[in-house]
Amino acid sequence: MPRPKTPLLSRERIRDTALELIDAEGIGALSMRNLALKLDVKAASLYSHYPNKDAVLDAVANLLTRQVDTSGFERGWREGLETWGRSYHAALRGHPNAAPVVAAGTGRREDFLAMADAVHGGLVKAGWPPRQATMIAASVKYLVIGAATTPFASGFADDTRVYFERYPNLVQAHLIPAHAEEIDTDSFELALHSLLAGLEPLHASLTSARAARE
Repeated sequence: MPRPKTPLLSRERIRDTALELIDAEGIGALSMRNLALKLDVKAASLYSHYPNKDAVLDAVANLLTRQVDTSGFERGWREGLETWGRSYHAALRGHPNAAPVVAAGTGRREDFLAMADAVHGGLVKAGWPPRQATMIAASVKYLVIGAATTPFASGFADDTRVYFERYPNLVQAHLIPAHAEEIDTDSFELALHSLLAGLEPLHASLTSARAARE
C-alpha cells in the first residue's frame, strides 16, 4: 500500500506546527483554520486530536514547560532557583512569541503544574514558609517572563540622530542594538543574582528564628 503524500496527523505534529506558526507570525495568527492550512489538511481533521485552539495552546505551553529544569532544588533552594530561572528563561527566549501562552497561567496544564509543584516543594523543604515560597516563585516568574517578552536592548534605535543633542545621557544608545544579546543575557543574570542575593539574609533569619524556637 503506497504511503500517503501528507504525513499522518498526530497530536505532536499538530502541536509542533502550531509552535512553528506562532514563532513565525505571532500568537494572533494561530487558529484552527490557519493551522489546518499549514498542515495541508481540512480543519475538521484537527478536532479528533484537539477539541479547540485553547487545547492546542495548552499543548504548546506544556512542550515549552517540559524544557525547564527543576532538578537544582535537590542541591538547595538557591541553586534550584538559579537552575529553574535560567532554564525557564532559555525555553521562552527561544520562542518569545509563545511566551504569553506560558505566562497566561497554569489552568490544568500537567507539565506546568508539575513544575510549580517541584519549585514550591523545593522552597518549602529548604525552610521557606509556604506564603513566602509562593511569592519567591512568582518573583522569579515575573523576571523570566519580562526578560523573555520585552528585551531591553530591542527598544533602542541604531541611528545616532535619534539621540544627538536632544538626549545627552543617551549619546551611546545607538550602540546597544549591536550588543543586544549580550546586554539582555547579562541583565537577566544580574537581576536573578540580585534577587537571590537579597533572599539570602531573609532565609538566614528564618533559619535562626526557627532554631531559637526549637
